[in-house]
Amino acid sequence: MMFDGINLIAVATAAIVSFLFGALWYGILGKAWMNAAGLTREQTRPKPVVFATAFFCQIIMAFVFAGVIYHSGGADIRNGIISALMIWVGIVMTTQIVNHRFQGLSWNLTLIDGGHWLGVLLVQGIVIGWLS
Repeated sequence: MMFDGINLIAVATAAIVSFLFGALWYGILGKAWMNAAGLTREQTRPKPVVFATAFFCQIIMAFVFAGVIYHSGGADIRNGIISALMIWVGIVMTTQIVNHRFQGLSWNLTLIDGGHWLGVLLVQGIVIGWLS
């Protein structure tokens, strides 16, 4: 199943696997993340609409990322990893650092969230590169 050079099976798989990675990441670092974000357990109770929104965004992210990988010279694992690292360093982390500094949030939050997005991009890059 291809859409303009993008393997839709790879996109769906990347979205699912990266969503599961996020569950594992925040499952392990949940307390540290709550402390860094200044949130209580009551404020972070799971809400179905939040999970649905997060998964929908993972699908969009994987689709766009597959397009980036495809247009960077072909979808393979190497291009997936390189693209993930470049997007993480140049777009994700710079954006988070600026936002968190203006919001007065802790560096711990930046590192926890940034680590999550690095993992998401690497997982998506590997899956898309492998299955495309």
